Amino acid sequence: MPHVVLLRSLHPDAEARLRAEPGFTVETVLDTSRENLMRAMEKAESIIVRATPINADFLSFSPALKHVARHGVGYDAVDVPTLTQRGIPLTVTADANALSVAEHALMLMLTIAKQVKTFDTNTRAFKWSTTDAPTAYDLSGMTVLVVGFGRIGGRVARLCAAFGMDVLVHDPYVPMNTVKGAGFRYAKTLQDGLAEADWVTMHCPSNAENRGMVDERFLGSMKPGARLINTARGTLVREEALAAALKSGKLAAAGLDVFWEEPVSKPNPLFDAPNVIMTPHSAAGTVQGMRRMGMSAVSSVIGFFKGDLDPDMVINKDVLRGNA
Repeated sequence: MPHVVLLRSLHPDAEARLRAEPGFTVETVLDTSRENLMRAMEKAESIIVRATPINADFLSFSPALKHVARHGVGYDAVDVPTLTQRGIPLTVTADANALSVAEHALMLMLTIAKQVKTFDTNTRAFKWSTTDAPTAYDLSGMTVLVVGFGRIGGRVARLCAAFGMDVLVHDPYVPMNTVKGAGFRYAKTLQDGLAEADWVTMHCPSNAENRGMVDERFLGSMKPGARLINTARGTLVREEALAAALKSGKLAAAGLDVFWEEPVSKPNPLFDAPNVIMTPHSAAGTVQGMRRMGMSAVSSVIGFFKGDLDPDMVINKDVLRGNA
């Protein structure tokens, strides 16, 4: 009888689906203090996790754990090598949040381009139209560099094209013909794309190869007056360098949904930088997005115990080969 622990609540439809599965028992842990986790993990065979770090300490008191389902696509806080050593598959909700995050990226772009924040402030202060009006502009005709051409980056590219933008794509893991076949231009090198783009939007995972990639060199290679959007992972961006680029005027603006340390609980250099729109890692948190992620995570849990796990959702596929 599989015992599943939910580390934080799920969408009601997803939780109901899991609880209705014959033979499954389900426990929800809202207070994820170490003491509560230790108690809950004594019996847990599978978990659905959102923000709780799955590290060596956590795994040390999880003797029955057989499967980890991430409620989302990022797994920075998961000790994947240790899971693999123990034969524990890590699944993500690979397709579930792509639409929500892509729309959020466009929202940040439009908020910046149309100067929504300033116009809202002016309107509330009875400053009408041309009084202290900021300069707004259209996305159409501008060039955007999409860094990362996966599920989310691909959607963002299509949305940008629908707004009449010239779409460049850089992804060293995607063949040039794939990008061109989708109707976009291919940036052979990151530097070439940065030099041409009016907007740069990040849609790649953060790992040992690219952590902190948006640094002084990256920002220095961007077109003067360009704008940066990051809805991917905060650890892609060196925040001090970005703040400096904004303050110097090298970059015109930035739109950020993710930060190096989350949740943000202490002063951040970007708080004092001009022309920054920030949201609290909320891009995927739409009603529909939460339902899709919840249902996907539950499907992985049920699929694991029924021997029908979708391999496309598994990060450490070596585990599957080892169990074949």
